[in-house]
Amino acid sequence: MLTAGDADASVAEIVTDSRVVQPGDLFVALEGPRFDAHEFVGEVLAKGAAAIVHRGFAAEAGAGLPGHPDEVGTGAAESVGAGLQTRARAEGPVNALIEVSDTLQALQDLAHAIRQATKTRLVAITGSAGKTTTKETIAAFLGTRLRVVKNKGNLNNHVGLPLSLMQLRTEPDVAVMELGMNHAGEISTLVAIAEPDVRVWTNVGDAHIGFFASPDAIADAKAEILEGAGAGDVLVCNADDARVMARASRFAGRVVTFGSAPAATVRAREIEDLGVGGMRARIATPAGERLITTPLLGRGNLSNVLAATAVALEFGVGLDHIADAAARLQPADRRGTVRRLRGGVTLIDDSYNSSPSALKRSLEVLGHQRAGGRHVAVLGEMLELGGHARALHEECGRAAVAAGVDLLFVVGGDAARALANAADAAGMPRTAVRYFETSAAAAAAVGDALTDGDVVLVKGSRGIRMDVVADRIVAERG
Repeated sequence: MLTAGDADASVAEIVTDSRVVQPGDLFVALEGPRFDAHEFVGEVLAKGAAAIVHRGFAAEAGAGLPGHPDEVGTGAAESVGAGLQTRARAEGPVNALIEVSDTLQALQDLAHAIRQATKTRLVAITGSAGKTTTKETIAAFLGTRLRVVKNKGNLNNHVGLPLSLMQLRTEPDVAVMELGMNHAGEISTLVAIAEPDVRVWTNVGDAHIGFFASPDAIADAKAEILEGAGAGDVLVCNADDARVMARASRFAGRVVTFGSAPAATVRAREIEDLGVGGMRARIATPAGERLITTPLLGRGNLSNVLAATAVALEFGVGLDHIADAAARLQPADRRGTVRRLRGGVTLIDDSYNSSPSALKRSLEVLGHQRAGGRHVAVLGEMLELGGHARALHEECGRAAVAAGVDLLFVVGGDAARALANAADAAGMPRTAVRYFETSAAAAAAVGDALTDGDVVLVKGSRGIRMDVVADRIVAERG
């Protein structure tokens, strides 16, 4: 309900952070367990922005709201979505206060209304690993011939996705959106908001397994990507993942698969791992075959490229354009970024996040690196693994030995210590395994230990701050 201001006012950006509000924006005052953005509504209104607030806010705030009358009348009840979804950018301040029963629901309803009002086709991506790289790769391939928008940064949850969908007001040809989750039911909510035309399911792994009873429970939560589909919708899914394929048969639309499996619609063969040089493979598709080389590292990223190829073909992008774009791909920041530093040191900065399955793939990349000196791994504890943490960290300790790691630094708590102990037990010399409680302590030790020609992998969960280690290496060797 509009309680103050002009019902016909146009707005520029829709934001939830009061610090970035500009005149003409629409601020959505969200409430969480540790914050209440209604505390900043007065500041936002003073900047010349409109605000969506909880019902009764104007009466609670009393007289003196900046830019608003002392006595606030009730305007015509108007749907937030119907009232604001396709207005042009505002050229100045907007004086409007909109009261709703639930501000988060209003944000989601507004995004859904915008989605329904546009003709933009939407690609939605879920999976335990590789979502962001797959999103970026799909956007790069489609961008060779179409106007594309995508999630900004990691805005992929119940708040981030609606904010990302606001870009549909510019009427792009395609929107590429990743859907994040760590609990059952979350993908279902996001799919209902986005109503995707093409759904991409990259894999099922062990990320966030601490919130689930088993990998099958994770697969069931990811399978919410299948909900609400019609006969004209498309599912692009991983033919090499048994849990994905076991659930793909329930999809109401058409299924396109990717992988190295013989029956995959888009199939990689003659696969060559080039270590820090990336991947090369011959890609067989219904549109023909091409030899594709990409600087993205490892088989996990090759799988992401295959998924993006399948999507691009659905949108009519030719294999030549796909091959050219694949050769120019670059990883997102700290997601396998390769830095060649002074003294011939090569840094693989994969410090953005980690999970056991993703870590094993990164260790494989290190193992396939043929040139250079020692193989050094600096591994942070992986979080959100619950009761599985110790066993999964021990698996990764053994994987480090199998990958031929010469020097291992481990950072974190008891689970990280279990990784170090498992590497020791698997045959890595005790003097080659070093444990630290914090990334700052590890960073100093790594800097002292590196020698010319070393190849260094840095990876760990965001909460462990392995970026501190990567930045120290760059500062000392850059």
